[in-house]
Order: sequence, then C-alpha cells, then structure tokens
Amino acid sequence: MNIQDKADKIGEILDELYPEPPIPLDHTDAFTLTIAVLLSAQCTDKRVNMVTPGLFALADNPHDMAKLSEEEILEQIKSCGLAPTKAKRIKAASELLVEKWDGVVPDTLSGLMKLPGVGRKTALVVMAQMYGVPSFPVDTHIHRLAKRWGLTTSKSVNQVEKDLCAVFPKETWNRRHLQIIYFGREYCPARGHEAETCPICKWAASDAD
Repeated sequence: MNIQDKADKIGEILDELYPEPPIPLDHTDAFTLTIAVLLSAQCTDKRVNMVTPGLFALADNPHDMAKLSEEEILEQIKSCGLAPTKAKRIKAASELLVEKWDGVVPDTLSGLMKLPGVGRKTALVVMAQMYGVPSFPVDTHIHRLAKRWGLTTSKSVNQVEKDLCAVFPKETWNRRHLQIIYFGREYCPARGHEAETCPICKWAASDAD
C-alpha cells in the first residue's frame, strides 16, 4: 500500500471514530486558547484544564492578565511543568498584546509567533481552531504516530507537518490533527502499545517506529 492510499484509509477510520473532535483544552476565546496551549507544553491537557479556571477567574483577557504579577500567575499554574517560565511568558505575552494589538490576539501566524512562549505549534492551533485557517499543528503524539504509520520518516517537526499536509486533504487538516491526538490517547500510547489490536497499527505499522 502506498503512502497516499494508507493516509486515505487512516482518514476514513479517524472520521468514523471521531467525526467532530472537540478541542481538548477548555477555552472561551482566542486569548484563553493561546494561554491554554502555551501551558500544555510538557503538561497534560487534563492538568491544564485543572489550573486554567483559577487563572482565568483572575484574568481572562490580556489587559487583566498584564496587570497580574508573575507571582500571582505562578500561584495559579504552579502544578504545570515549567511553571515559572510559563508565568513569565504569559505576563509578557499579555503585555505585548495590549501594547501592540490593543488586546486582540493576532490572526496571522507571524503575529502569533511574536508572542513570548508561542512557537509554531501553538500558533497553528490558534489559527486552526479559532480562526478556521487550515493548519496541521504537530505535537509529540502526532509526530510519533506519523512515524509509526509510515507517513513520514523525518525527525523534523516542520518536515512532518509538510509530509502530513501532503497526504491529507486541506479541508481535513483542522480536524485531522485533533483526531490523531485522540486516537493516540485511546488506541496508540507510546508505551505498552499492542499493535495487533490497534485499528490502524495492525495494518499500517511501519518499521520506522
């Protein structure tokens, strides 16, 4: 089976399992989603969703967040990995949003990536899920499964993104990256995975894994 046929079949399975995958991070707008994705680095979505209610109760917009001290932000997010660094970045990003964009989260990739702590993956998530721009954010789970399924052989996240964009139709990108995340959690964990019982790996597993 060639890569395109494999991707088509994977897409059919993912659409059947997760026809309308929800965004796993709780949020109400572009700002709260940006902060939630920033917090999710080296931290589970479940943990992020536990800490953001307290943080957003204090400040759910850039103007109010910028007024908080790093210590106040840190107190709310301290159970997340890299919390001191994240607190500093959240405050700095909020200040920049107020100064440069009047508190409005930019709707361009270049604008988002100017925010402290916002890399390409975070920016693509916001572009895809808040602004509807076809995007394929690649996190560690998607990278792992793309290699396991033989859809890429690259170690470069940017190249994996290009490889996945090449085999999945553009109109599916925004849901496809969420579907792969959910599939990885439910069927395809990094450890203790049994390929013979996995709906995709049992026929698509690659020697690249």
